[in-house]
Amino acid sequence: MHRIIVVGGGISGLAAAHRLTELKREKALDLEITLLEAQQRLGGSIATERREDFLVEAGPDSFISEKPWALRLCERLGLSSRLLSTNPGYRQIYVVHKNLLRPLPDGFYLLAPTRFWPIVQTPLFSWRGKLRMAAELFLPRMGGDGDESLASFVRRRFGQEVLDRVAQPLVGGIYAADPEKLSVKSTMPRFLEMEREKRSVTWAMWRAELRRSKISKAGSGARWSLFVTLAGGMQELVDALANKLQGDHVRLGIRVAALESDAGRRGWVVITSGSERIEADGVILSVPSFRAAKILSSIAPEAARELHAIAYSSTATVTLAYRRTDIPHPLDGFGFVVPAVEKRKIIACTFSSIKYSGRAPEGCVLLRAFVGGALEPSLFAQDDTKMETSVRQELADLLGVTAAPLFCRISRHARAMPQYPVGHQETVRRVNASLAGFPGLALSGNAYHGVGMADCIHSGEEAAEKVLRELKGYEPGLSTTGALGAGLSGREQ
Repeated sequence: MHRIIVVGGGISGLAAAHRLTELKREKALDLEITLLEAQQRLGGSIATERREDFLVEAGPDSFISEKPWALRLCERLGLSSRLLSTNPGYRQIYVVHKNLLRPLPDGFYLLAPTRFWPIVQTPLFSWRGKLRMAAELFLPRMGGDGDESLASFVRRRFGQEVLDRVAQPLVGGIYAADPEKLSVKSTMPRFLEMEREKRSVTWAMWRAELRRSKISKAGSGARWSLFVTLAGGMQELVDALANKLQGDHVRLGIRVAALESDAGRRGWVVITSGSERIEADGVILSVPSFRAAKILSSIAPEAARELHAIAYSSTATVTLAYRRTDIPHPLDGFGFVVPAVEKRKIIACTFSSIKYSGRAPEGCVLLRAFVGGALEPSLFAQDDTKMETSVRQELADLLGVTAAPLFCRISRHARAMPQYPVGHQETVRRVNASLAGFPGLALSGNAYHGVGMADCIHSGEEAAEKVLRELKGYEPGLSTTGALGAGLSGREQ
């Protein structure tokens, strides 16, 4: 009998524990799996609340389908019939520009345009900005393989206006980060590859769009939209994973304080805050990097220093319910993003019940606004009353909403979003090197190779396979996530 302890019951820890149970069953492994979670519930920031006939997401409301790991997990859990794509008639994204909501030009993908005419027509950019964007087609590629900030990359390739008006709110908003510090190599490596391989990012994007168009016309396009959710909210995924772990040990309210290496039995001793000592053959730390740093401080001080240095930002989700007649705006899209140059008190707003079906009763609308992040930490520090007032003022200015909401729900996520500064991959490499001498130990979570749900699931599954590989006599073989890799191996964003 070998025991593996997973520390942390967020989505990466649940994915790690579930992958262990899959391999235990598939290969008839003599394995005991224990998951320890400090809180009294599983799921971490994922939580779905039913309020009357509204479906309120406290944290993530969807996952990206371009990265396969979350979709594959849902399929293995039998949740395929519960998956929902975004409503096809409302896929417009707006950008706040001089106090008005302007449509994001059709075909504009994160940093670069894939269509010419929408850029010519949009009022988001001046003619000077449009000409600077067009000049990207003729710019040389940057030499070397070094890292740079997202702001530097966009400014260098497309100019300041693209950075201020589109790249910062779209990409910086995903990471709740400052684009002047955000590593393009760790967050958007595909654009660096486009520059190296094709020289022009715009040209590479046009070619990719042409290929997608041909595939779509051939009738073999993607089954799902870019963003996918579950009919009953993301809590369905957490509950399905929890149900699969019923035969194993899940202990709530258990905080891990430290980890000791048991050299005598080539294993580990997990020490809880209540001074309980639990022996294990393998350990997966699926906790924020600052918690992993504290747990590892006595046995791996160098790795602990690197992990502790990873910064985090805090964000809040403010969900408001309205009668549809109280909102003058047509709400003919997913929502809007807010560039920092607009000096407003929200990062973005999603029209939740427009984006996905089943989020609000007939005649009502559910909106989700986002507050805080690395650029506006003081706004996260507001009390609930002030935060609600600020958000309602912004919605009044931008959507014309003057009526009081039917209800307001504020969910705070303190130190929940890790920051990936320039050189982040080197930080992870140093952590790997420091932990290389500790077989049967792996890290997983959003602090390393991606903040999205699909990335976290992949991270947890890789960590599970890494630990099993390093236990004597265990050969997991090829996994459902592809060829086996290191627990902290790189992955494309």
